[in-house]
Amino acid sequence: MLEVIIETHSLTKNYGPHVALDSIDLKIRSGATGLLGPNGAGKSTLIKTLLGLIQLTSGDGSVLGYNIKTEGDMIRQRIGYMPEYDCLTPEMNAVDQVKYCGELTGMNTSSAHRRAHEVLEYVGLMEARTRQIETYSTGMAQATKLACAIVHDPQLVICDEPTNGLDTKARSFMLDTLFQVVKQGGRSILMSSHMMDDVERVCERMLMIHKGKLIAQGKIEDLKAIDREIEISVWGGADKMETGLKDAGMKPRRSGRVMRVVRIDETTYDRVLEIAAKEGVQIRRMEDYEPSLEDLFLVIMERLGYTVKTSSDLLQTQPTARAVAPAPSRPGGEF
Repeated sequence: MLEVIIETHSLTKNYGPHVALDSIDLKIRSGATGLLGPNGAGKSTLIKTLLGLIQLTSGDGSVLGYNIKTEGDMIRQRIGYMPEYDCLTPEMNAVDQVKYCGELTGMNTSSAHRRAHEVLEYVGLMEARTRQIETYSTGMAQATKLACAIVHDPQLVICDEPTNGLDTKARSFMLDTLFQVVKQGGRSILMSSHMMDDVERVCERMLMIHKGKLIAQGKIEDLKAIDREIEISVWGGADKMETGLKDAGMKPRRSGRVMRVVRIDETTYDRVLEIAAKEGVQIRRMEDYEPSLEDLFLVIMERLGYTVKTSSDLLQTQPTARAVAPAPSRPGGEF
């Protein structure tokens, strides 16, 4: 298995005067990687360029060692793709749908038929495998899409918003299945999502994209260490404690009687206790805070100068693409 399964260099995609992908440099290793970003950030465009489905404006890249500009057909035969959009044939049953997808990747009919039954059992659809897809719930349809993606036992599975529209139970089952694909099946996953909890549950590494730019990439545990914080719970005088922390230059983040400050080093604890004693405030609890991906996202957005109060604000805001000069024409009308 390749150690680096996806690599890009200055990957750029313009739609007319707008930039969808802005000089993205990636190096994705085998395993589970999350692709995070708000709606409209460029996640789906990036996936389609990696699959060789849309033409680049500039830059280059490879997937499983194959060039995304010239070897898209080779890439698509060797990866599994679970798109966000509805791609199933309503009047087909699940067995025939999955078998057909296997045949499209080059499997013979008998092998594709046998594997269709196997993967439908794997994704929890064994009892409903002969029903027409138009009778399926959203969760069952998503599971069928995943079965189509893994029927040919690909080395890499690319999932675009795999939990979209799922209830809590179906979402949990989907994430558990994706986790098993990596841990038990020894395969790699690139999972695009705007649900940070989903990525954190399945993936070891992540990429963050905003307005077509790559703003972070690496191991989740390493990225979450950007700003280690101490969480403080106080009893009485929360306003005074907040003021005292601000006066000391500690920039607290507060929610009721709970506030967090950046942990500089071991002396940060002593400074907090000194401020509490000075203000006459009782500290009930003080401990290291384990940040979430949401916390990381907000820290990065703040450092980039975006005024975002919560991740919900960010995810609901449609970014405005940056205007660029039209690309110069080239022989043959190609970009």
